[in-house]
Amino acid sequence: MASSQLSTLRHIHIGEALRQASPPTQKIHTDSDVSLWRRTRGYQDYGLFLRRLNEAVVGHSLPWSCLSPSEAVNAVIGLLDQLDLWIDEIPPLSTPQRFGNLAFRTWGKRLEDRADGLLSSLLSPQFHPAIPHLKPYLLTAFGSFVRMDYGTGHETSFALFLLCLTLIRFLRSDPDEERQIVFDIFIRYLRVCWRLQDVYKLEPAGSHGVWGLDDSHFLGYIFGSAQLRDQTEIPVNAVLRPPLPATNLYFMSIMRIHEVKHGPFHEHSSQLYSIATGVAHWGKVNSGLFKMYEAEVLGKRVVVQHLPLGGLIEWNPEAGDTLLARIASPVSRNAAPRADGSIAGTRAPWASNTPTLPNITGATSVPWSNVTHPSTRDAPAIGDYPNSTQWNAFSRVPP
Repeated sequence: MASSQLSTLRHIHIGEALRQASPPTQKIHTDSDVSLWRRTRGYQDYGLFLRRLNEAVVGHSLPWSCLSPSEAVNAVIGLLDQLDLWIDEIPPLSTPQRFGNLAFRTWGKRLEDRADGLLSSLLSPQFHPAIPHLKPYLLTAFGSFVRMDYGTGHETSFALFLLCLTLIRFLRSDPDEERQIVFDIFIRYLRVCWRLQDVYKLEPAGSHGVWGLDDSHFLGYIFGSAQLRDQTEIPVNAVLRPPLPATNLYFMSIMRIHEVKHGPFHEHSSQLYSIATGVAHWGKVNSGLFKMYEAEVLGKRVVVQHLPLGGLIEWNPEAGDTLLARIASPVSRNAAPRADGSIAGTRAPWASNTPTLPNITGATSVPWSNVTHPSTRDAPAIGDYPNSTQWNAFSRVPP
């Protein structure tokens, strides 16, 4: 499904209502609040935004250059360049520190002090009333300055920041601009975050350890698998043969893991290893990762409780299906329409039969998680895993 076939992201006009609206605050405190979050207009907007970004990069490789880059995209990159420069200006403290480097708090204090100025410089005057609604997402997008950690919740904050910029149409909601958002803005953001993690020794926030997909990031795997989705030359198990070329975000994310982790890949990154050995097509990887993101990031209170919500990311719980669940995977050509006219997408084992979140204990049981992981001495060859019904959810929809 191309971006042009998806619904257009709505346009929130900057008027008196936005000026009077309260800035976003933390709304999620209990597991019940997580279920409410899934029913909000803000959640639906975010699901559509991610899907549009995903579809915009299908079939496109890196390096990528835009013939006519957007001024707005360049402005956001300029903001990220400024934050990157601060890392050089605020070196890590040389004194021994067990968890994180205290200089990160100095970096964070500068961001807090200068956020209003950064956003005023980024936005033209007609967008300035939105600054109170953008600032909380910018401040929570680079890690916790108290805990000195970084995780997928912070990455989600930055994605919500980009969503807000698109809702007010500072960034356009069209495939060309959305491609620039991923290839120019998001990759620049990743590089800033990787530097912050390396220089200030940030701890992973809420990591599942070897059973998680990645200690810190998730969206790069979604966008990268989208880039590879409709081609057949590069198999999924190609990730097991590093070094990998930086031609897509999936490979870039895998190579980042090799930079920061040592030892056998199947031991320190068992989920990614199981995907590489057990999922046949990139289309299945892409749709499965969307559902895993909804369950493991957007559906986990310990992650989303720190997200600012309200304002542009509307907090208005309503009954009904969530948009992300309906558009997370490509629609089957033979799928029958529902009574409401929508078409049910492929369901993965972790997908709930109801619009509320499943009762998940521990890590989500994704199709590749039940593979027995070998010891260092007897790692299996590619293709050694038997086919089983656990992969069926990835085979109902053509890749």
